[in-house]
Order: sequence, then C-alpha cells, then structure tokens
Amino acid sequence: MTIESGTTSTSGTPSRADQRQGFPEIDILWISEGLSCDGDTVSLTAADQPAIEDVVLGLIPGLPKVNLYNKVLSPTLGGEEFLAPYRAAARGESPNPFILVIEGSIPNQDIIEGDGYWTSFGNDLETGEPLTLNWWLDHLAPKAWAVVAAGTCATYGGIHAMAGNPTGAMGLADYLGWDFKSTGGLPIVNVPGCPIQPENFMETLTWVLYHAAGAAPPPPLDANLRPQWLFGKTVHEGCDRAGYYEQGNFAREYNSPKCQVKVGCWGPVVNCNVPKRGWMAGIGGCPNVGGICIGCTMPGFPDTFMPFMDEPSGGSLSPMLIKPYGAVIRRLRGITNMAVNREPRWRHRGSELTSGYDPHWRP
Repeated sequence: MTIESGTTSTSGTPSRADQRQGFPEIDILWISEGLSCDGDTVSLTAADQPAIEDVVLGLIPGLPKVNLYNKVLSPTLGGEEFLAPYRAAARGESPNPFILVIEGSIPNQDIIEGDGYWTSFGNDLETGEPLTLNWWLDHLAPKAWAVVAAGTCATYGGIHAMAGNPTGAMGLADYLGWDFKSTGGLPIVNVPGCPIQPENFMETLTWVLYHAAGAAPPPPLDANLRPQWLFGKTVHEGCDRAGYYEQGNFAREYNSPKCQVKVGCWGPVVNCNVPKRGWMAGIGGCPNVGGICIGCTMPGFPDTFMPFMDEPSGGSLSPMLIKPYGAVIRRLRGITNMAVNREPRWRHRGSELTSGYDPHWRP
C-alpha cells in the first residue's frame, strides 16, 4: 500500500507540485522533548548527502530558505529567546510556514491523575507551570505545513513504549491519528531508526523541502508512513552476508563473517536499507560490522524482536529448508570455482600459436 498526498486546489482536486507557488522561506521547529536520548539529533550531524549545514546555509539549489530551531544545533542561547518561534507558531503568528519535527516518543499524559507531567518544553508564561510535549503537539501539529517524526521513538514509540512501561508511550501517529494530515496536505512522515540513519533522514527532509518549494511531488510513503524508496526492501536483500544464507552457511558465533540468522539476526523480515547505505559516508551498518539486526525500524520494536540474542521465529525452519540446497550449490560452485581459477592453456611462451580460436588445436 502506498500513501500519497498532495496540495489541494480551490476546486478540491489535488494540484501538481509544478502548478502551485512554493514557499521562499520555511521554519523547522524541532522538539526533542519526547521520551528520548537526543540520539537522533546527534546522528543527524553525521549526514553529508546533504549535510544539515548545507541546507541551513542555502547551499542546496532549489530549496527555500530554511530557519532551523533545534535545542542542540540552534545558535541561540536558550530560554525565551529560543522558545520565541515556538510560541509564535502555537499562537498562529509564525511569519513563515513551518515543518514540525518531533524526536522522542509521546507519553500518555491522560493516565496521570492529578498534578504531574512526563516531559515538558518551556513554561506557561502566566502560571509558570511546565508546558507538556502533549500541549505543544496539540497547538503546533494542526498548524504545521508538514509533520516529521525523527527516529523510532517518535515514529512508533520505540524503547519507551515496550510492554510494562508506566508512561503509556506511543508514536506520533498513535497520538495525532494515522489519518492525520498537515496544512500542506501531508500525512505524518515517519523516518524510523534507533537512531535515524543520518542520510535517510536528510534525504527525506530534503524531499519535503523541495515539495515545499513547489519543485517536487510529496514523498511516497508506505503503509507505516515510512519513505517507500528507503524502507521498501529488507535488510537481508541488501546484506553483504546474504550469499551465505543462500548457501546454507550460518554463523554460530558473533565473530564469524557468515549469515547471522541463527544467532539472532532478524534481517530477512526487517525493512531497512542500512546494509546497503552504511552508516557514515557509506561505512558501517549493523550486519556489515558484525552486529545482528534487531528490527529497530519496525513498528513492533522492541517487543516483537526480544530477546535480542535469541534465534528469531522462523530462524530454525528456513535454514533447515535451505541447508540441503545450499550444501549442494556450495559444492557445485566450488567445482566451478576451481575450473575458472585456471588460465587457458594457450597462454604460454613458445614458437607455436596454440590459440583457442585455432580449430585444429585441442587442449
């Protein structure tokens, strides 16, 4: 299933990106006061295709001017100076359209009886009481031109939403509704990862910004609101260990270069492109450096994939079925490998030409 959205014309029909006027300037209001470790912001700084600095400095052709507000990356000193654009947007007085980026899972404020809060971002100017993340979402999301969830905590709840947690944590779509649409006509854009793969996030953000500029259609999303072109394939399909699986050659310990399905890897069923893309500058990625895939880009993470080091469900059946085939194929390929690891006999010094093209020559 693909979810596509677009802007709407006055006639009520979707309009093409090239038929509407884009925005010359846009704000990015980034809130990481969800239940979070700020790891997604830290990971973002490693991106270079493009780098967040290039986007903010206007070095990417065709993008609108971008004003980024992020508590880690913003040059402002903090306090009310930092909160000013957020307060203006909440009042509906923002001078520019804005993209709301949420980092961290959303706690259920409704389950707290009486006073108290799970997480907050600034204080109420009249009462001095903390303003909860939920308050900001209620006031900012309906006014945002686009809403982006950064990281698995924000997209699906992540670690904080595992069974037995006391916060009632959830993902952004669980809080706002899976049918939520921004003022720009976009559904929530989910970029999962624990943390985000930096290039995945920046590529998605850049697509959203080109759409804001009127130069691109909305990004295509899958049924779980993930960018389809990034999460449409499984870890296994891009893994450099996949050939070992096909040959029925499985690791029994973690320092082996072979397929790690038997030692806990969920790669064959997890939607993620990290083995192909790497982590930083094309280097790294969980299975590429000996780590198992624990499914951190999936809506069911972490509960569905625990205990992490145990063999996955199906990890016994599929290897059992592939082993006889793999053993035969591995041996046949070994024979062929020996045959093609020899030079043709006509390559030699001597006075006689013994070319393979000579019809009278026989090896």
